[in-house]
Amino acid sequence: MTTALTLSETDTRSLIHPHTTIGRPAEPLIFERGEGALLWDIDGNEYIDGTCGLWQCPVGHGRRELANVAADQIAKLEFYSSFGDYSNTPSILLAERLLQLAPTGIERVFFTNGGSEGTESAIKLARLAHYNSGAPERTIILARTAGYHGMGGGSLAATGIDKLREGYGPLLPGVEFLGKPHGLTHGENATDILIAELEERIAQIGPQRIAAFIGEPVLGVGGMVPPPEGYWARVQEVLRKHGILLIADEIVTAFGRTGHWFACERFGIEPDLIVTAKGLSSGYVPMGAVLVSRRVLELADGALFLHGFTYNGHPVGAAVALANIEILEREGLLDRAKGVGQRLLEALKPLEELDHVIEVRGVGMMLGIELDRDSSSVQAGARADGVVVRASGPSIVLSPPLVITEQQIDTLAQVLISHVKAAA
Repeated sequence: MTTALTLSETDTRSLIHPHTTIGRPAEPLIFERGEGALLWDIDGNEYIDGTCGLWQCPVGHGRRELANVAADQIAKLEFYSSFGDYSNTPSILLAERLLQLAPTGIERVFFTNGGSEGTESAIKLARLAHYNSGAPERTIILARTAGYHGMGGGSLAATGIDKLREGYGPLLPGVEFLGKPHGLTHGENATDILIAELEERIAQIGPQRIAAFIGEPVLGVGGMVPPPEGYWARVQEVLRKHGILLIADEIVTAFGRTGHWFACERFGIEPDLIVTAKGLSSGYVPMGAVLVSRRVLELADGALFLHGFTYNGHPVGAAVALANIEILEREGLLDRAKGVGQRLLEALKPLEELDHVIEVRGVGMMLGIELDRDSSSVQAGARADGVVVRASGPSIVLSPPLVITEQQIDTLAQVLISHVKAAA
């Protein structure tokens, strides 16, 4: 007979969990089911999901409709490779739908299985495009400190969080880091300072050597940090002047998280490449996509793209993603992200009056509480009181499902407020 104790013992004996210390396993919290913004562990304890796991479930947990779509597609065609000229109906229809939703200038879709693969693909596409157009020396990738782009060889190389990179070198060469795009860090002239730094670094390196700039419209793992006013418009202007491609990492921000299909819309960004995952399928099946602009297609025209992953264009993932997008649209969840996100932000904003709270910030359903100390005690205390949040260094980051109720938002806020105060 399987019990909670035997499952826990088997877990610690058998698994290496991501982001844990090898050889020192902690007792796991084992979730058994979910519904909407709620989770239940195997002992029957209820939790409000304040993080969507890793930002991946905007439509919430336990959507029977998505399970049925997956089952129907598995019964029809579970999988076949999309390499070369092979294809399948759901992936074709999903690509068409994504192009309808994408920002101006996006014309093609390359499917992946997740965010890290998407970043790898976007970097390779950017370099290949320049190589094919007669500029093989354009290989440098510009990235931001505190930006998070994944855990693969190339995606981790572009991730500006030193702790995550430690011990895994040498990583992909040719990545140059710039300052954190945070108004709090640079003051009221943050955008001027960041753009001056960008222009100076481009001049130092030589624009003819730079392939692309990669950035998150809103920093995610780096603390849920919105950009300074006017930042993206000026970044875009500088890059275009020098022929540098812009990769928008929308792995976290796309599909409603900021109240738009893509955060690029919110900030007026017209990127050359967009990396997506997570909310594309609400995590029901691993699925990602890189959206490719006309400009990249023109530069890469005629190039042989010898790149891909076994499960590219997975028909089950594509079928679920199509149904997921339909739910987001039908239930008005993009507008809901704005309204409920504002409710949570207003409830938490008074925490800024506390001496140990540096900032409370948010965009749509992306929120962060930054302390002047490590925030892990807040995460632990909230979980003990039935609220799951995520500690990211000094910041508590929040990204609940977009279907979370007002009552659940209020409970989440009350629990967080008590444990932030207790962290003083």
